[in-house]
Amino acid sequence: MTLPPFGGVVRKLVLANVVVFFALVLLTFASEATEGRVVSYLVLQPSAVAHGMLWQLVTYAFMPMGILNVVLSLLTLWFTGSFLESDRGSKWFAELFYTSTSGGAAIAVLLCLIGYTGHSFLGLNPTDTKMYAAGLWGPLFGILVAFGVLFADMEISLFFVIRMKAKYLVAIYLLVELAFLIRGNDRLSACVQLTCGLCAYLFVRYAPRRGLSFAASEGYFGMRNGYYRWKRRRAARKFEVYMRKQDRVVHFDKDGRYISPEDEKRDPKDKRWMN
Repeated sequence: MTLPPFGGVVRKLVLANVVVFFALVLLTFASEATEGRVVSYLVLQPSAVAHGMLWQLVTYAFMPMGILNVVLSLLTLWFTGSFLESDRGSKWFAELFYTSTSGGAAIAVLLCLIGYTGHSFLGLNPTDTKMYAAGLWGPLFGILVAFGVLFADMEISLFFVIRMKAKYLVAIYLLVELAFLIRGNDRLSACVQLTCGLCAYLFVRYAPRRGLSFAASEGYFGMRNGYYRWKRRRAARKFEVYMRKQDRVVHFDKDGRYISPEDEKRDPKDKRWMN
């Protein structure tokens, strides 16, 4: 059995989680009260996000929830994330991770805010200050959903024992989280995991193959080049008007490029000028 590669974005995420875990352990030894305040500012609390703590939409994913939880989540991130990163690239995987992390948290918070209308949705009451979500399992479910969509028929080992196709594993995980959302005690965490999975599914289905940042840069440069071409055509039209006032005639093509008199007289079917 060979281990997957440990590098790129996966390594950075794993190391970031390990650093945060030990930093909170040291802070607990120094002052438990301070550690509690720091954690309360970084975990996902719908009421806090509604009051402007938007950083919680990302920081909650790096908040540890026990040693065993951290170990299992980091192993899952390593094994599944490294496969996706090697197949799709580091930039695409980073966008998948942070899109599912922040997008899923934002949707979960919006669902919780329905409680302000007087109708608590599935027990997600934003006025409950003790309700919070933390840990990597939300983004990890997004990674599993992406894995299941892209490699649905690939067989993987559940707990290194049970082999099943990726799409069946995702379906089982989905049913379990739906059960926790409806009848569980920690409904916010279940809601975050499901919404992270939804965002990951939308990202895989509709995001460009080379990522959102590449599509944004392509769109920006396309708009910029279109603007420059429009300026060149406008300048060409102005120059034509100016030259007509000087009793001279010049011509430009549809892209604003100057057409010399020799080119106007040349027969387009005459290929002798070509090498």
